[in-house]
Amino acid sequence: MDNQSKRTMDWIKDIVLRNENKLYRTAIAITGNKSDAEDIVQDAFVKLLDKKPDFESQDHETAWLMRVTINLCKNHLKSYWRKKTVPILESYPAKSEEDKQIIEIISSLPVKYRTVIHLYYYEGYSTKEIAEITNQKESTVREQMTRARRKLKDFIKENDNEGIYRIHG
Repeated sequence: MDNQSKRTMDWIKDIVLRNENKLYRTAIAITGNKSDAEDIVQDAFVKLLDKKPDFESQDHETAWLMRVTINLCKNHLKSYWRKKTVPILESYPAKSEEDKQIIEIISSLPVKYRTVIHLYYYEGYSTKEIAEITNQKESTVREQMTRARRKLKDFIKENDNEGIYRIHG
């Protein structure tokens, strides 16, 4: 193996190690399917290898990969094959049964709301960063967050007969 190939392998290995978990969590939150999420994350890294963009920083690199992952998820959800299947809610990255139930509720939201909720609450992005990642206006992201929260709150009020969920705000 020549020096250039070794550098490329080290470069991609570093990027994968830094980003794979975040991308996977995002893909599974959007698709609701472990296998699809794994395929999408792998495709995002393949796109990275094909393009080999020059990033300003690791944050820029992560934002680029996140944008690619989200776009791949959206494309997957629009695909003809996907429309002919029934999603199976399987292994979620949840620590407790309550966390799993919350993730299932979030996964019932439309994709645009599910995406912003995941990026904000689970990945810690600001609304400005989410706007950049999703190629939307910041005001659009804030409106989607408001609508998503309202939908979640309404769902919980309608379905929480046992008082399991605590609603703040």
